[in-house]
Amino acid sequence: MRRAFPTFVFLSVLVGLGAAPPVQAAGFLDSVLITLGLRSAETDISSSNGRIEAQSVDVAAKYAGRVSAVLVSEGQVVEAGQVIAQLDDREMQAKLLGAEAQVLQAQATKAQAEAAVMQAQSAVTVAQTTYDRTEKLQAQAIASQGSLDDARNALESAKASLASAQAAVSNGDALIAASNAAVEEVKVAIDDLTVKAPIRGRVQFRLHEPGEVIAAGTPVVTLLDLTDVYMNLYLPADAVGTLSADDEARLILDPIPQYVVPAKVTFISPQAQFTPKSVETQSEREQLVFRVKLSIPRDLLEKFEDYVKVGVRGVGYVRKDPAVDWPANLQVKLPQ
Repeated sequence: MRRAFPTFVFLSVLVGLGAAPPVQAAGFLDSVLITLGLRSAETDISSSNGRIEAQSVDVAAKYAGRVSAVLVSEGQVVEAGQVIAQLDDREMQAKLLGAEAQVLQAQATKAQAEAAVMQAQSAVTVAQTTYDRTEKLQAQAIASQGSLDDARNALESAKASLASAQAAVSNGDALIAASNAAVEEVKVAIDDLTVKAPIRGRVQFRLHEPGEVIAAGTPVVTLLDLTDVYMNLYLPADAVGTLSADDEARLILDPIPQYVVPAKVTFISPQAQFTPKSVETQSEREQLVFRVKLSIPRDLLEKFEDYVKVGVRGVGYVRKDPAVDWPANLQVKLPQ
């Protein structure tokens, strides 16, 4: 039975709305109509079925090799940086020994060059002394010009030998640096043979087993990011026209229909598309719709992490008008 109310009350409301801004007036009128029972809050709610999804991360080996160990099981929660799998590193360990031997050889080469520098410096000192003495004797006409020329040539030769020895020392430094870099490169490669979790997450798939040979870049396990859980809805244009990012949303999941899970709109597709085949009814699949992503808050996911199940079906709800309160059946209700 329709609720009766005085006509003057309704007229007073309309007069009051005339002085209000259009958006505020529209929202207030909706509230009045809902309060008076002339309009249901349900008409401001859009819904669509969907399923719970989570961001997946394929954890891959950088190099090809034989899997020597897989240290996690499907369903296990792993921490960021935790070792997931180990590839056989014997070949790389042999390369490391070779690279370290190259460092020792480069250091020995430099030591020889430094000894040559000391000898060359002594030779330059002797040649300089000989040249200075010969120059004085030649000025006194005791030594010939030829003797002075020979002393000068010997000095220049000694200086050239010194410069060559000093260059060999510099080359030795460069060789040591290159050898050390090669050692570090092999060490990094060995470290990359230890496959670690890039994020905290749950192991969804264990893709390879010990003894298998895999190519470079092959995923070993797939992780689910338990902090990025969402449901995709496919809604018509009239449902997304006033929808914006960060708007509140609600989820009711098939296995636990007694609970209402809060969510937020985190993405609205800018382009319409035909509804995916996963939508249940044929009439819905024939419509052009927009994909809307509803994400569950991170703090809520952390609290109920053990209960997060990917693939669970349910229904997502959004409000066409954020000013309208959620109806009683869509008020947040969570397990205690």
